Amino acid sequence: MAERTVDVPDGVGLHARPAALFVQAVTAAGVPVTVGRPGGEPADARSILAVISLDVRGGEQVVLRTDDDVAAEVLDDLERVIRESGGGGG
Repeated sequence: MAERTVDVPDGVGLHARPAALFVQAVTAAGVPVTVGRPGGEPADARSILAVISLDVRGGEQVVLRTDDDVAAEVLDDLERVIRESGGGGG
């Protein structure tokens, strides 16, 4: 199992457009990934409703987890999506 804690950029959060981009990236990766708050219950990162329901706001942290063999590469890509989702004001 691989795990990564990611800082969500200020002013972003995992809602609407950023959540949709994140879920699309998880789905494209083709491996099971969960997302949640540190110490919280993880949610299926392939589900837009589950991700939005976490109500993650900018400045908070999320924990990404996967059991896949290419875990580091997948988590690198997902971290990049979260960090870059705030660049366009979305």
